[in-house]
Amino acid sequence: MAEYSALSLLKNAFSGNRDWKPAWRKPDPKPSYDVIIVGGGGHGLSTAYYLAKEHGITNVAVLEKGWLGSGNVGRNTTAVRSNYLLPQNIRFYEHSMKMWENLSHDLNYNVMFSQRGVLNIAHTPAQLDDFARRGNAMRHLGADAHLMTPAEMARRVPGLDVSKSARFPIYGGLMQERAGTARHDAVAWGYARGADRRGVDLLENCEVQGFIKDGDRVVGVNTSRGEIRAKKVAVAVAGSTGHVMRMAGVERMPIESHTLQAFVSESLKPFLDTVVTFGMGHFYMSQSDKGGLVYGGDIEGYNSYAQRGNLPIVEEVMSEMLALFPSLAPVRVLRSWGGVCDMSMDGSPIITTGPLPGMYLNCGWCYGGFKATPASGWCFAHTIAKDQPHHFNAPFTLDRFHRGAVIDDKGQGATPRLH
Repeated sequence: MAEYSALSLLKNAFSGNRDWKPAWRKPDPKPSYDVIIVGGGGHGLSTAYYLAKEHGITNVAVLEKGWLGSGNVGRNTTAVRSNYLLPQNIRFYEHSMKMWENLSHDLNYNVMFSQRGVLNIAHTPAQLDDFARRGNAMRHLGADAHLMTPAEMARRVPGLDVSKSARFPIYGGLMQERAGTARHDAVAWGYARGADRRGVDLLENCEVQGFIKDGDRVVGVNTSRGEIRAKKVAVAVAGSTGHVMRMAGVERMPIESHTLQAFVSESLKPFLDTVVTFGMGHFYMSQSDKGGLVYGGDIEGYNSYAQRGNLPIVEEVMSEMLALFPSLAPVRVLRSWGGVCDMSMDGSPIITTGPLPGMYLNCGWCYGGFKATPASGWCFAHTIAKDQPHHFNAPFTLDRFHRGAVIDDKGQGATPRLH
């Protein structure tokens, strides 16, 4: 599959870059496939890629209602980490972290994964103790973590207000050095190209309008480009999960859809070489390779399918940024955007067979969907191919909410908007 290399760059430079092949084909839908994946975002594309690469299932179609990458995969703040507390999440996200570390090589596509670290800032002694507990849990299961003092943080993050007069005094922080950021669009394009090169059909502007059933079994979909049948139908549509599942006759799902905003500032000289998160609210920020600050905060508190947010969250996010970095007050915001998050009841994902025969479901990613992209697709592909979960995603069933086997990493209970 390799096509991008130093030699090919040099060769095409001399030919005016006229001979590059398109990154993926634009095929017409076939009447039937072995597997249909509804959703052409990061998780749907990675699932298709790993179905072909790991399981040899290439008669696959990815259906996207718009263009590939038009959803959350292109509308996030790009953080990648595995700094969780509960073992189910640590194992899953650490597996994803290891996949990130080799992803550009695997895809023959530069996803710009930068292991610049993620720093969680503690503002009380009790919070620092809680971070130490989480760090110890991470280290116990093979993930890296260490505590930092305020003095160490001041050297690592110039501009951070570590003074005793700060609005929220800083007592220390938890650092995961192997964490970092990746280029969201490149991840979508890399997986799309990789899946296409292995024979997967990527069908853009192909909106699912209903499901075809044989009794209770799902055997295909009705789309804006006609009827398409399949032996297996997988759904990976993030914030649109509730809407799509209602088309299949599943009226109630243990998720809510909320808008999450992100922001980019004007370009600044480099001063932030890590990702920082605010412990007394919900705020996270990194600096892009173009110099812009990329940051975000809480979801909107109301249910919405809109890919745009509201002004109260803008005010809240800016105030939290200035609590950490007062010197950024004059910096101008260039743009903002919104993604639609599917907030699960316990804050952890759902990767499972069902809920109908012939159907497979990937949803409930809350804030964590982007960093999970490699492991989500890898585990979902295994679940589809084998009709049973891999041990990494075995805990993330749909029926865990009936059984009481919830994975509540944040400890917020059954309140999706608080996760």
